[in-house]
Amino acid sequence: MATFKHISSKNADYGAAEQYLTFEHDEFTMKPTLDGNGRLIPRDDYRISSLNCGDENFAIACMRSNLHYGKNQKREDVKSHHYIISFDPRDVPDNGLTVDRAQALGEQFCKEHFPGHQALVCTHPDGHNHSGNIHVHIVINSLRIAEVPLLPYMERPADTREGCKHRCTDAAMEYFKAEVMEMCHRENLYQIDLLNGSKNRVTEREYWAKRKGQAALDKENASHAATGEPPKQTKFETDKEKLRRTIRTALSSAVSFEDFSGKLLQQGVTVKESRGRLSYCCCPFFLT
Repeated sequence: MATFKHISSKNADYGAAEQYLTFEHDEFTMKPTLDGNGRLIPRDDYRISSLNCGDENFAIACMRSNLHYGKNQKREDVKSHHYIISFDPRDVPDNGLTVDRAQALGEQFCKEHFPGHQALVCTHPDGHNHSGNIHVHIVINSLRIAEVPLLPYMERPADTREGCKHRCTDAAMEYFKAEVMEMCHRENLYQIDLLNGSKNRVTEREYWAKRKGQAALDKENASHAATGEPPKQTKFETDKEKLRRTIRTALSSAVSFEDFSGKLLQQGVTVKESRGRLSYCCCPFFLT
């Protein structure tokens, strides 16, 4: 099930993007991992290529274009856009997906949907969760250096003009997700419905909160094990996970809204209804 994600960056150091793609980084702090001599550690396996950069590297080409067009000179300017296509781990054994094949698909996706932009396309064989999911990073300079045809996701004449900037709107993301789904269908790869999302949607912030919490819990349990103490808890649960579980439990047996509200209140959660929408508030003891 391929997924698609977008991150915008105001970092003026374009070299940092290539450094992240080619060297090991701590998954929580996002800082480079150093060896015993304080040197950067190259990633074991990756494929990387640049587009529309001529004979220069990505960082130099982007900075030169920005100066030429007088764009991306302010701190608040979005300097680059980072798109990530993550493929299903099952695509490797079941559908013959390789790092080289994924790199070719990423390059083609970049050429078709981000024409006129200087870009880096880099494929990694595994993600930070070590599930074996091949994924492609596409990093583009927000500035467009050539006139391009009007693409379906573009809404304004400026979206095609040389010297103007890329805009990642909600409509554009819907279009890109549909294109990823079409690509996976064409290539006989696993895919889910990216347009309708999941019933149990987890935000990026909650995902990393769970990863960090689990790491801290594992470290604490390791220290307890060293002294012969049994662990009190082995699986970390975020506050949102606990709230979702409590709501589902109450829903499974409630016969009315009043009954539902009362069951939640017993667990330290109050619920309010306003204009057809429910909001929840947790009492302090619920979060302990």
